[in-house]
Amino acid sequence: LEGKRKHPTVRLREFWLTKVLRLSFFHRNLCNHGSYFLAANSSICGLTANNFFRNILHVRKASFITALPMAVIPFLSTAAVYEVFVREPLFSGELNCEVCAVVRGGLVGAVLGGFYPIFLALPVNASLAARYSSSPLPGKENLLRFWLTTAQPVIRKMSLGIVLQLLTGLYLSTKHHGIYVKVLDCRVPSLESQHSI
Repeated sequence: LEGKRKHPTVRLREFWLTKVLRLSFFHRNLCNHGSYFLAANSSICGLTANNFFRNILHVRKASFITALPMAVIPFLSTAAVYEVFVREPLFSGELNCEVCAVVRGGLVGAVLGGFYPIFLALPVNASLAARYSSSPLPGKENLLRFWLTTAQPVIRKMSLGIVLQLLTGLYLSTKHHGIYVKVLDCRVPSLESQHSI
């Protein structure tokens, strides 16, 4: 078994692990846990949007039942999507373009961190408003217009959160790309020293 060659993916992961361990404490934590900050902001956006919709629709019951998924689902989805579309491709060498990484990070931050919690809170609170008859709901012919007009003030109030999520995603992906370049720069002298021997 020792004579077997390791799969290139395993070797690449071992390489990144050893290089990341040599980074400073700040860069190591940013590399390993930075996406959780974006995900935590997404949870805050979800809880805030949930609160706005509850106030607009006069929903007073089941506050914990709506708050729990609005905190957990955006957190998990934002962390997973950032990991799959930005961090993992970057550190596996599939994503070398800085602009591409930054655009992906910004999109994940704005769409999944900002808009997704808002659009997730809408049906949750709409179903509670219909169930408890806390707010008069229109017939089927005006339903789409009603929900669009209901969502507009929430989106307006959440615009600062969406911009903050966009900027956080941009910052995080820029830092991750910087760490990626820093690790690659550390690799070049070691390869040159091996070739000179």
